Amino acid sequence: MPEADKPGLPAPEEDLVLLREAAKQAGAIAMGYFGKDPQVWIKAGTSPVSEADYAADKFLRETLLKARPDYGWLSEETADDRSRLAARRTFVVDPIDGTRAFLAGNSTWCVSVAVVEQGRSLAGVLDCPAKGEVFWTSHGTGAFLDGKRLAVRAPGPQPEIAGPKALVDRLEPDLLARTQRVDYVPSLAYRLAMIADGRIDASFVKPDSHDWDLAAAALILEEAGGSLLDATGRTPPFAGERIRHGALIAGSGELLAELAAVIAQPEGAATHS
Repeated sequence: MPEADKPGLPAPEEDLVLLREAAKQAGAIAMGYFGKDPQVWIKAGTSPVSEADYAADKFLRETLLKARPDYGWLSEETADDRSRLAARRTFVVDPIDGTRAFLAGNSTWCVSVAVVEQGRSLAGVLDCPAKGEVFWTSHGTGAFLDGKRLAVRAPGPQPEIAGPKALVDRLEPDLLARTQRVDYVPSLAYRLAMIADGRIDASFVKPDSHDWDLAAAALILEEAGGSLLDATGRTPPFAGERIRHGALIAGSGELLAELAAVIAQPEGAATHS
């Protein structure tokens, strides 16, 4: 019997209802700071975090764990409690994906929340309040943007590819000559959602992305007909012992195989996530 069907565990659709409401409220909290010069600290060398990140994270942690006290918790803005590894399901959260954009007054940021079980996302939401957009999905039900079902597009003769220049430049010469480069998208989760929505075709992801950047967006992309893959050609697992990933690719169809050839090579580092 699948874990999701065992007694005592909510259906993924039930978790999705919880995630959507919590993400909406967290987005409203973040918007209360947007454009208002919130206090900022620097963590991990050069990475900013603001009082808005902490406020949204606190709300999500308290709200989600009150509703599902047996679930684990993994968030960018909470010290990792390894006891989560004993939980059957885990919330994987980035209270503001795209903090630099948020602080700069750029609308491309989102609240990213997912429920993960056995390494795979079961439900996910990207709430992007400054854009007025909400992406959501649960396993096997399709992905949606504000009620519209999402589908990746079939790449045309001039595919639009995002990601670090150092990786895009290593595409096969004929493909590279035809490629339309996508301007930098400050939220990685939103960039993956753009592929799911058919706005762009594919993207590279530099090494060192984390579960909280990916867990919700990866399921949205998958349910829209695309894939997020690592250098071995597998979907990366989430909420396990390792929460950081090597170079990744996102897209669909034959174009994905072209990108896969790039990250299969040893020199995969680049400058933007």
